[in-house]
Amino acid sequence: MKKLFTQNVGWKLFSLAAAVLLWIAVASEPELSTFISLRVEYKNLPTDLEIDSDVIEPVLLELRGPSGELRSLPEARLRYAVILDMSAAEPGQHTFSIDSGDVRLPRGVQLVRAIPAQIRLDFEHTALRRVPVTVRFAGGLPPDLAVLAAVPEPALLAITGPMSRVARIQAVETDPLHVKPAAGVAEYRVEAFVNEPRVRFQDSSQVTVKVTVGKK
Repeated sequence: MKKLFTQNVGWKLFSLAAAVLLWIAVASEPELSTFISLRVEYKNLPTDLEIDSDVIEPVLLELRGPSGELRSLPEARLRYAVILDMSAAEPGQHTFSIDSGDVRLPRGVQLVRAIPAQIRLDFEHTALRRVPVTVRFAGGLPPDLAVLAAVPEPALLAITGPMSRVARIQAVETDPLHVKPAAGVAEYRVEAFVNEPRVRFQDSSQVTVKVTVGKK
């Protein structure tokens, strides 16, 4: 037991002295307050739920702590964030109050208040539907020619998102097709578009359109 305390005693005394000096340096720093804006992150969102409202970002935080730590925050802000735990979220509205447990900050820096102090979000169940593809044309054919048929493949595309928004989508449409000005059959690869920002395609948004052009 005695050997445990006497072995490498020089290094142990040096480490102790360094720790004391470090503590003195930190303790002697003046304590200041400042404001900083941080991004909002979330965790534990149930897989069958969608956020159906805008997330307020960034959040303005009033912080207090050693001047050295506060001065380095603007350059290091990407390492810190307001983190909302969404494990208790259910369909409908849910309010999150921001306190020190929700903010990742450097050691020694304390949260005084958040602006806004609360964030309210709307949640909906995730829905999945298959909707028809509407083919659009850019025009430009000679007067004696017309599109006689346009068959998209696949004819239906799967969309997903908040239930109420998915229910409102009756069809998705392609980008305008520039058809070759000649009679015959040709295939075109084109992107489809869903006109609802919170709804997305489950798989690929591309379709192949088989177009038949002939005399009017």
